[in-house]
Amino acid sequence: MNTRRSFLQSSLTAATARLIPALPVFDAQSAAPTTRIHPPQNLSLKEIHHGQAEVDQIILALSEPSQAVRDFFAKARSLFETNKRATFAELPAIGKAAALHGLSTLGGPMLGALTHNSARVWVRTLQPASVVVKVTTAAGEISFGPIASTVASDLSAVVRITGLAPATRHPYRVLVDNQPVSMCTDAAISTPPAPDQPGRMTFAFGSCFHKTGLGNVALLDRVRQRGASSFLVLGDSAVDDRRNNVGLHCSDYLMRDLHPGWRDLAATTAIYAAWDDHDYFDDDCRGVPGAAAADLAAIRKVWIRNWNNPAYGFEGRERGIFFRTRLGPCDLIMLDTRSLRTRPGAPDGFLGEEQMRWLEQELAACTGPFVFLTSGTMWSDNISNGKDSWGIWDIPGRERIFALIEKLRLPVMLLSGDRHGARVIRIPRPSGHTLWEFELASLGAQPGPPAFGKSKENQPFGATNKPFFGECTIDTTADEPTATICIVDPHGKEHWRKTFTSSELTPAAPKF
Repeated sequence: MNTRRSFLQSSLTAATARLIPALPVFDAQSAAPTTRIHPPQNLSLKEIHHGQAEVDQIILALSEPSQAVRDFFAKARSLFETNKRATFAELPAIGKAAALHGLSTLGGPMLGALTHNSARVWVRTLQPASVVVKVTTAAGEISFGPIASTVASDLSAVVRITGLAPATRHPYRVLVDNQPVSMCTDAAISTPPAPDQPGRMTFAFGSCFHKTGLGNVALLDRVRQRGASSFLVLGDSAVDDRRNNVGLHCSDYLMRDLHPGWRDLAATTAIYAAWDDHDYFDDDCRGVPGAAAADLAAIRKVWIRNWNNPAYGFEGRERGIFFRTRLGPCDLIMLDTRSLRTRPGAPDGFLGEEQMRWLEQELAACTGPFVFLTSGTMWSDNISNGKDSWGIWDIPGRERIFALIEKLRLPVMLLSGDRHGARVIRIPRPSGHTLWEFELASLGAQPGPPAFGKSKENQPFGATNKPFFGECTIDTTADEPTATICIVDPHGKEHWRKTFTSSELTPAAPKF
């Protein structure tokens, strides 16, 4: 056994060296150059999507985890491959292997549902356990919990933290069965200002990690360095093309949570997530793609157990993963543009009738100085002629949304993903108003369509084949709130930047 393991490890090392050339990046703590392996230039996107065990090991190696972590993942990956319908709780051998290799959790902590005075902390334990979170406040360290991780929750526990001070950094630690969890030393909950108080807050956004981007330590550490309190993950993130193979969905989430850069980011930055085709089912899949309803329900359940969103669609009826929440003083609506689609050209074909009605109600309730509305695929048709997007599926539905934004006079900014690149697009309206779309589908630097579409006059920025993330800083300290959008690379260089006022994004009153 030892000889075989040594052979496999040496083979993996050789394959990694062949496929992943060393590139200079920056260390998050010292900002000094170091060397890490990213991206895997010689792995095709198809190989990444349908990652076999060897490919997944190469992807995990991008972030240089310890050998113990690599050995553990090899064991867990094998168990999930053999048990394709099993989840974490249904394979106790995974927790035992994790303990044997020195891991204190299978995932987390991951922050989510952040407000000016509260947050949630997600953790996946090795076995059913009791989880406590201890938060440092001005009054001293306060304990929250215990919350049980159970077989029913697939060993995940979500601890709600309340009573926090606005605009304050609160260090915290996590205990499982009274034992401290290994986590980054700077883990903290950084609350935004209260909605009625002037202040500043920053969040990051993007899509298309396609697993490889989760190993880009420089990119993820740069998000943290620049002070993002939240990160919007817009799809094609941790799972790739696993269809109804629940076991490999779980395996991909485990790989996400073993990447050191992701673990540190999730412990310090609240994560909000939506799915797109690859982490939903498969390339361009939507609705019920020839699968049983039970399969889709199982995938949705796995999703819920592996993220930390404020809500998940119509939860009582187990439909969709969309939600609306507050992002500091702003409104955030993240749509489900996959699971409720019907067919191209059908009324409300892209969102489904119920989600469309829900969206209209939620838009009418928005009160923030800015509204961020996300779609897994692009709002505009400028790239790839709107392939697999609003322009193919539901032009009337898109017009219905845009017209409502104008009628309600909402200062909306559109966020999107899917088309593998970083792009800024203006969408001129017949009314004279301009909507702005920010598509940061560049977290994994995967190849895709050209950087610019046909309508270049309405596209101020485009770039492909390089890792970028989007960043937005909200400032309500001046007389008029502003939102500054930046496109940033792993070295901290800003490739595009523009500041918008709330009134600039607000449609004009209709003329009678």
